[in-house]
Amino acid sequence: MILPIIVYGHSILKQKCSPITENPDLNTLVKDMWETMQNANGCGLAAPQIGQAKQLFIVDSNSVYRLMDNEDRIKYFDAADHGITETFINARITDYSEEQWDDYEGCLSIPGLSQKVKRPWSITIEYLNASLQPQKRSFSGATARTIQHEYDHTQGILYLDHLKPFTKKLMETKLRKIKNGQTESNYPVKFLK
Repeated sequence: MILPIIVYGHSILKQKCSPITENPDLNTLVKDMWETMQNANGCGLAAPQIGQAKQLFIVDSNSVYRLMDNEDRIKYFDAADHGITETFINARITDYSEEQWDDYEGCLSIPGLSQKVKRPWSITIEYLNASLQPQKRSFSGATARTIQHEYDHTQGILYLDHLKPFTKKLMETKLRKIKNGQTESNYPVKFLK
């Protein structure tokens, strides 16, 4: 089922999420998240973006990889990396590389806006996959960036929180419009009201 995506201004987006212990509806929730993200043409989605304050997010950097030309693939992905399509439950990033890079990020909860964000090039993360199997994996480039962005959502952090105050100030008018429901998107959204 395609669900509305909660947009900037809603308190759940600033809330630290709870771990998933038992959830008999987990498979349905994950399936709904994939449908919702794909409908919005996104490459990641976190549970708080659909109103669930749970440590759960999904990432599809494989679609991003497939849409890129070879030059961009070399820039955004390591040689053996073709992206992932993965579910992350109760994730914890355990290591960040010293190497960092700037790139533009957008967010389905902040439609129509994007800004450059500095993030580590690679990470190591522990999580449960959709089959609730423990995983410990390292990722880099665009995949690591997407994971970090979605992981931040489960910690109550938006990409805006990584921006310099002046940059965020320049976005203030547009952010206020989003918060007040004065924005358009090509997917269903849910405002603060």
